Amino acid sequence: MKPWLLQIFTWWNGQTLGTRLHTWRFGERVGEDEFGNVYYRTKGGVKDKALGFQRRWVVYNGDIEASRIPPGWNGWLHHTVDVAPSEERYEAREWQQPHQQNWTGTPQAYRPQGSTLAVGERPAATGDYQPWTPGR
Repeated sequence: MKPWLLQIFTWWNGQTLGTRLHTWRFGERVGEDEFGNVYYRTKGGVKDKALGFQRRWVVYNGDIEASRIPPGWNGWLHHTVDVAPSEERYEAREWQQPHQQNWTGTPQAYRPQGSTLAVGERPAATGDYQPWTPGR
């Protein structure tokens, strides 16, 4: 019972009831990535009259976190490429990194040297900063 209530009243716990109905009625499954996210497009490749292009969307497996979309699928979702990774033999480029969770707002977040939240002692100011003064 709880998953159905979450689906009706929240969007951050997976697809909503509206998304499920829209996907069932108008969606065509294109593929799935290594994280279990499932990708859809409008049935038959129909273009949206208002937008002028085909709608594409993802139903996340677990947390709704956009950084969990692999580069190939991200390009397809944003119409950068026309062919979905499931419809071709996609190989990631050497410069494309594997997914890393977004740690923002957690104790594991990146805190560069000099940050007020960084561990350890903050380095002393170097004195190379001169504030701007109007009329100078």
